[in-house]
Amino acid sequence: MFNVCPKCGEEHADKVIEPEGPYAVCPDCNYRHKFVRLPLFILTGASGVGKTTTCLALAAATNDLVAMESDILWRDEFNQPETNYREYRELWLRICKNISQAGKPVILCGAAVPAQFEPCVERRYFSDIHYLALVCDDEVLASHLRSRPPWRTTSAAEHIKQQVAFNRWLKENARSTQPPMALLDTTEITIDQSAEAIMRWVSDCLNGK
Repeated sequence: MFNVCPKCGEEHADKVIEPEGPYAVCPDCNYRHKFVRLPLFILTGASGVGKTTTCLALAAATNDLVAMESDILWRDEFNQPETNYREYRELWLRICKNISQAGKPVILCGAAVPAQFEPCVERRYFSDIHYLALVCDDEVLASHLRSRPPWRTTSAAEHIKQQVAFNRWLKENARSTQPPMALLDTTEITIDQSAEAIMRWVSDCLNGK
């Protein structure tokens, strides 16, 4: 819907953005489409750190934002590490852009890093993207993965090794990414406490803190 020009009917994701409207300007006919330009919130972390359950808690706890789990649209065709999963990130930014036209910011949960979103064409429709990484102790993460139902296939030693490595990477590098990621250690707090902390983080970001 959003990328199709209502005047000439051509489709472009790479419209010129005029911040003072804000307006999305069609490159073919120069039609200026006014839209809602909100920040986007990305909740990342290794598999097993509690992203999905926290996302569910967020959805139940507030009507001020829309909490989405990015894994719901995953298919094998999107498994393109050689492109930094560009097609999948563009898809989700396009979805979040359209949802935010209702006037509510989106918090998108899924394992990702800023370098996968910031170069995207659809990135221009958000005023900012804020990133928060959930982390925990390595052994706690491994225990969570081992205790999952067998159908999730997360208890394999190699999978646990990969997720522990990503968890450590986030702890060591979150503040040096562009833009930096905030960190929330979930080791000793409940899901509800995690959700409360995330809502405070969202509020601080919205208020420029």
